[in-house]
Amino acid sequence: VQLQASGGGLVQPGGSLRLSCAASGSVASIGVMTWYRQAPGKQRELVATITTGGSTNYGDSVKGRFTISRDNAKNTVYLQMDSLKPEDTAVYYCNALRYARNYWGQGTEVTVSS
Repeated sequence: VQLQASGGGLVQPGGSLRLSCAASGSVASIGVMTWYRQAPGKQRELVATITTGGSTNYGDSVKGRFTISRDNAKNTVYLQMDSLKPEDTAVYYCNALRYARNYWGQGTEVTVSS
């Protein structure tokens, strides 16, 4: 499984971005997909998770501001990020779970700054 993340960039506080992560290769039976992020000098943290059936879970710091979704036909997971704050600045990574094995994308950088 290969994961290609995109959509990062520079945005002002209060702005929005939409990240995408497209899976390719052996995509059959991909299960839970997750966005993580890692800010400079900090540990990687869970942002949002979505199951194949669409059930979602969010980290406390992004609840009410971020929305995860997926298009199973396109093997793509999205992260809509609204009301962005400077503390959302990080490299965002997508993760896919398939047959108990984790696959990681290369990361896309998000910078929230005025």
